[in-house]
Amino acid sequence: MKNKILTFIIICLIMTSCKKEQVDLIVHNAKVYTVNNEFLIAESFTIKDGKFIAIGQSDEILSKYKSDSIIDLKGKFVYPGFIDAHCHFYGYCQSLLQANLRETKSFDEILEIIKKHDIKYQSEWVLGRSWDQNDWIVKEFPTKEKLDILFPDKPVYLRRVDGHAAIVNSKALELAGITSNTKVNGGKIVLQNGEPTGVLIDNAMILVENLMPEIDNSITIKAIEQGEQNCFAVGLTSVGDAGLTKREVLLLDSLQKNNSLRLRINAMLTPSDETIEYFVKKGIYKTDYLNVRSIKLYADGALGSRGAALLEPYSDDSDNDGLVIESIDFYHKMCKLAYENNYQVCTHAIGDSANRMMLDIYSEYLKGKNDRRWRIEHAQVIHPDDIAKFSDYNVIPSIQSTHCTSDMYWAGKRLGEERIKYAYIYKELLAQNGWIPNGTDFPVERIEPLLTFYASVARKDLEGFPENGFQPENALTREETLRSITIWAAKAAFEEKEKGSIEPNKFADFVVLDKDIMEIPENEIPHVIILGTYSSGIDVLKLK
Repeated sequence: MKNKILTFIIICLIMTSCKKEQVDLIVHNAKVYTVNNEFLIAESFTIKDGKFIAIGQSDEILSKYKSDSIIDLKGKFVYPGFIDAHCHFYGYCQSLLQANLRETKSFDEILEIIKKHDIKYQSEWVLGRSWDQNDWIVKEFPTKEKLDILFPDKPVYLRRVDGHAAIVNSKALELAGITSNTKVNGGKIVLQNGEPTGVLIDNAMILVENLMPEIDNSITIKAIEQGEQNCFAVGLTSVGDAGLTKREVLLLDSLQKNNSLRLRINAMLTPSDETIEYFVKKGIYKTDYLNVRSIKLYADGALGSRGAALLEPYSDDSDNDGLVIESIDFYHKMCKLAYENNYQVCTHAIGDSANRMMLDIYSEYLKGKNDRRWRIEHAQVIHPDDIAKFSDYNVIPSIQSTHCTSDMYWAGKRLGEERIKYAYIYKELLAQNGWIPNGTDFPVERIEPLLTFYASVARKDLEGFPENGFQPENALTREETLRSITIWAAKAAFEEKEKGSIEPNKFADFVVLDKDIMEIPENEIPHVIILGTYSSGIDVLKLK
């Protein structure tokens, strides 16, 4: 009798198992933030062919599905793969080959770093990135004299943290033919006693950049592979790369097609004749990993280098109201081209003058409510009369929350007491359309999306300053912030139906964290550990 009962139980188990659907991966015993419309929380999900199949409670999922790969997360926390809506991934990868000047405390410290870097690499040029004079005791632009002593015969090019200014030596000026008489539209050559100091702002930088030798493809590919791993290590599965050439897009596309690059990229094109002819006029180009449907423009420079275009002069530089990078006719030409080819326009605009200019130009083409999703990148300083234009024309403000906490120490000096009230107004900008994409602008800021999350919610630096947050009325809630780096970031690139949330038939991109960023004290958020980053259901942290 016992044998019959045992046989019956075994048969039932086999029949039950046979009825279960086979999938590639089951994840269970987790707290899963789906970030769907209802912001539901689940415990388990299944993946097949790189996409989510079912999401629900653990018992339910385990009773209906079977797999050779089952992960018990033992109560850990799962979120959709983080998306950086605006960064410079390709430029970041290139910067990995240069001297890292971030968080230096003086120009003399920079000199020591580049001297050691040159001894180690012996390259044709001395290149570095990410210095910021606002971090120094003497908060003034450096000059070229000390560079000339160290490198009298080798060109030096050191880019400021915001990417909108650089310090070069006399050799670089000589090679570029830059003198005190050189004029550049949309740029500035800083002079002192009638001579170039070596500081170049915005379009003036191009005069030197055009002379730099191209990096060998094999070296670039290795840098891209390292940059991708750095992204995966911080939980990023997708990025919006703001400004790519035809050559750069095609290289990324080729790497993705041969499975050497699994990071999903929304490629915003530089507005060259080459990219327009090859991409824009042929329509949208889309694969599972690459999205080419937008043109990246620059309306002005940056606040830190006083190149942001303001309606009134800088409070700490009364003869300067910043720079407009291109002619009005150029912006109209690009907007018309984009509109006719169903492309997005994504325009860098920092100052209130630049934001007004671009909102008004956009309005001439968008003509009221629409779903074109044209974007203002940064939307950093907005005149109160212009805020409603984001809603009137459904223009999407694309923000980077760590800009607020990086700039807060000195932004008030640039803008004065009144204008600073309308800077970094993320909550008010969110209200215009009911959603807002978020990012880092890396390598301008650090790469980690958890720092974006922390800055959005706390409006503080990593030391907890200021105690009550910087202009805390414009902090975002945790739910708003999580949406801004997942589903809303996907929506900003017309990709919300394929990624950005944990829902059936979407790409199985997700991250596993050791703590719950929706519940823990805000000061713990920057220290949360990424336990796993998955792209199409594959743990990409373990691939290489």
